[in-house]
Amino acid sequence: MFRSLRTRLFALLAIVVIAACAIGVLMIGLFQRSTAAQVGQMEAEISRACEAQASAFRFYAAGWHDHASSVSASAFRDGLEAVVQSALRDHPGIEGGLWREGDGSLAYAYPTYEGAGPKTDLPQAEAGRIQAVNETALAQGHPVNARYAGSTEVLLLSACPLPGPLSGLTAWTMTRVRTLGGHGYQQLMIGLGLLLATVLAAVVLLTQLTMTWSRHISRIEATLAAHDVNDLPRLPATGERELDRIVRALNEAGDRLAAARQRAEGMAREMAASQRLAAIGRITAGVAHEIRNPIAAMKLKAENALAGDAGRREQALTAILDQIDRLDLLLRRLLSVTERDVPEREEVTLADFLDSLAQRHADLAATRGIRLSAEAATPRARFDPEQMGRALDNLVLNAVQAAPAGTAVQVRAHRAGDRLVLSVRDLGDGPPPALRDDLFEPFVTGRAEGTGLGLSIVREIAVAHDGIARFRRDDGATTFEMVLPWQPC
Repeated sequence: MFRSLRTRLFALLAIVVIAACAIGVLMIGLFQRSTAAQVGQMEAEISRACEAQASAFRFYAAGWHDHASSVSASAFRDGLEAVVQSALRDHPGIEGGLWREGDGSLAYAYPTYEGAGPKTDLPQAEAGRIQAVNETALAQGHPVNARYAGSTEVLLLSACPLPGPLSGLTAWTMTRVRTLGGHGYQQLMIGLGLLLATVLAAVVLLTQLTMTWSRHISRIEATLAAHDVNDLPRLPATGERELDRIVRALNEAGDRLAAARQRAEGMAREMAASQRLAAIGRITAGVAHEIRNPIAAMKLKAENALAGDAGRREQALTAILDQIDRLDLLLRRLLSVTERDVPEREEVTLADFLDSLAQRHADLAATRGIRLSAEAATPRARFDPEQMGRALDNLVLNAVQAAPAGTAVQVRAHRAGDRLVLSVRDLGDGPPPALRDDLFEPFVTGRAEGTGLGLSIVREIAVAHDGIARFRRDDGATTFEMVLPWQPC
């Protein structure tokens, strides 16, 4: 699925972003749970503070009953603020007071207020909510709590009815819990900021790594594509430690390949020189052998002519001329092998071409008791008839000489796909196995009287026509074929 480095890096980047988002959501969830827990804790705290006011009031009211004859109602009310102050002194962040139905606030205190001076005024912004929670507590006859959530804080109120000499009296407490501005919120913002910075750094680093590696790999690919595989260039260092290890390995492989190529070229030159010397040696030996026999015969005839009468001299001169003709034929065949003429292709009627070939060799075949047949399976083809006739002459002559008496030599032309196949088939034993690998080389022959140039001429003519010459042995028959590209007529 992820087969490229770029895909894997982008997948890693996506994982980092997803993980960061999940952590951010988790942090916000934890903050919200922490805020909810803090709100619940403060609700319990204001309930306790309200109960502390109730206890202080009951103690105060009991003392009032003991001195009821000597203290006025006004003095009783004046002492209520001191009751609230003492009750809320140990509850930081909580303000409260006493409220009476019909009269409103009788006392208010905020003993832990952190402002410049003491806070003695009832907060008018929350007066309506304070009245509502006190009325609810009086109506229900038990303590009640109220919660008002704002955009940045939660307002908590608690009220509890107070029995005593004054009817319709309740104690109330109030506090605020900051949700988006307190210490926890600041920690959340710092954590989210650090997380965002980490994600951005990871994005930058992974993107830079991806682009850098992609750029280096593209440059390496372009450099390698611009050179032949046998001539690897030296790649420059990229500055990336891991990638430079690959670059060094490629450079070392290129150096080894260059050294191996130089060794191979040297060995190829040496082998080619050895093959040329061997070929020259074979040709020289063949030419020397073929020339030495006629020269020896001419020398013998010349010596006999000098020592004999006029009749013997005439016979000797005739024999010498025959040997000269033999040498001339040998030289012409050598020229056919070494000088490759460009074929002059023309449209040839194959039936007529093969019939003419068979007629040229019919007398020789008849004297050896051989039946010679020609068959054209396709009507026309394009090739050089003079060169192809010379090549087939060599193949037919070899077949007639190799075929046993009473058998047939078949000359055939047919089309095989996009190839023209000209073949000569006989029932002889074929060339000796030791010669078959080098059968089309010059001066390779299995007959003492042969020159070994006929099959090499056949091969050269086939190659000149962009084809091949080949030999096969099957079903007791020997077949020589010339396989040429088909030329449309």
